[in-house]
Amino acid sequence: MNYSKLSFSRLKSQSLYSQLVKRLEGAIETGELANEERLPSERDLAEQLRMSRTTIATAYRELEARGLVRSHVGRGTFVCAAADPIDGPFAWRGKISAGTAHLSHDPAMRQLMRDVANPDTISFTAGAPALECFPVDEYRRLMDGVLKRSAHVALGNAATEGQPRLRKAIAGYFGAKPEHILILSGAQQGLDLIARCLLDPGDAVIIDRPGYVGAIQTFRLAGANLVGWDIVRADLDELEDLILRYRPKLIYTNPTFQNPTGRVLPLRERQEMLKLAARYRVPIVEDDPYGETYLDTPPPPSLYRLDKYHIVIYLSTLSKTLAPGIRLGWLVASDYVVEQLTAIKQRENLFTEGPGQLVVAEFLERGLFSDHLVLMRKEHSKRLNILNQAIDRHLPRKTLDFTQPKGGLYLWCRLGRGVEAQRLLQHAIVSGVAFANGEMFYSDDAGRQDLRLCFSHVPGDRIEEGIRRLSKAFAALKASPLTRDASAVPLV
Repeated sequence: MNYSKLSFSRLKSQSLYSQLVKRLEGAIETGELANEERLPSERDLAEQLRMSRTTIATAYRELEARGLVRSHVGRGTFVCAAADPIDGPFAWRGKISAGTAHLSHDPAMRQLMRDVANPDTISFTAGAPALECFPVDEYRRLMDGVLKRSAHVALGNAATEGQPRLRKAIAGYFGAKPEHILILSGAQQGLDLIARCLLDPGDAVIIDRPGYVGAIQTFRLAGANLVGWDIVRADLDELEDLILRYRPKLIYTNPTFQNPTGRVLPLRERQEMLKLAARYRVPIVEDDPYGETYLDTPPPPSLYRLDKYHIVIYLSTLSKTLAPGIRLGWLVASDYVVEQLTAIKQRENLFTEGPGQLVVAEFLERGLFSDHLVLMRKEHSKRLNILNQAIDRHLPRKTLDFTQPKGGLYLWCRLGRGVEAQRLLQHAIVSGVAFANGEMFYSDDAGRQDLRLCFSHVPGDRIEEGIRRLSKAFAALKASPLTRDASAVPLV
């Protein structure tokens, strides 16, 4: 469709966005805009039509509300107006709540999982540890022992807070009181419980920018106003200004080997951040799935361990150290907060599965977890080195700009010379390799030139081949008609 030929009257009583909606709706009905066709970005269409970006965004939202288009974070806005057959199923689309509909239009997590599950694609997307290090035989023996000795405890009803043995084991390993621990089916459940417990629609939440896509989605679904704090600069004066300006209900941060940047907040900044939050009485949600993934030197103590003010809710998980399929996490907070969150969890999930809890408890008690971490760190260091060498061999200089991480699972990269990650990803998928597009880690319109590579999950030989395929994607992007016709700055 040639959007530049669309004409609009600025003298009509009908608003410009209403006129645009009418034009695009007509194009969809006549087939000029085909089903699944991608619409221009808000910025590009605003430039073509010489309208404000706000007008374009309002028109797109109206079309989405009518079920004619769908917007996907990091991918764009697509026509979805396939006609329902006469004998088609019940029209559920119009019955879905606004919040749920918004979530279904933001499929970043599902896209990551699809990339990982495709055996023909080398995926640097979803974060996971080196599963080759997982102690399969030992885990199987522990599971057999649990089912032989404690089958009734493992398989029967249990406390919503979690198995007492696991709460005690986590308390001993990570430094907390058992009664302050709530066992979760993964840390993502903890985020959901916190959002439901603390947030009302319209509340402000200060969140890392860029930050964890699961937190962005969870707080957005709760109706929160997301306020980004530049986690790379980590300017505490900026944080104080945001607190004063927006009066947030909570601060969410991932201060240790941060996802996606890999940054570690220094000790002094941690202490000052706690003082600042205490001064303005703002609770902090500390998401800490990567604290044990350091490659050489341990990071500073967690905010929770430094907290003298009882304002931190701490989250962690085994997904980034043992395996994501185990689906066990935990939350540490004051007695009152744990009591409130337990009541909410009980209405959603009476209790977390039992056998895995008892196996992990024994894993911690016997020191097997510490032994596993040593092997995991060694393998992660090896894979990061392979990734660095592969980038040096196969990608031209200045293609990717990044800082070497000292832990975590990711390499956070900035593309050079105006290259957009979404366009590169389209060519990468065709070449059989995938990465996480930077836009999904922002709650605003940013990250177009950013991408994240998970180095820990991919075996060494596959890392080499994956970067070779990424090099082919760069070459295909450089040769694409859009790149040539746009007279863009050369990619390499």
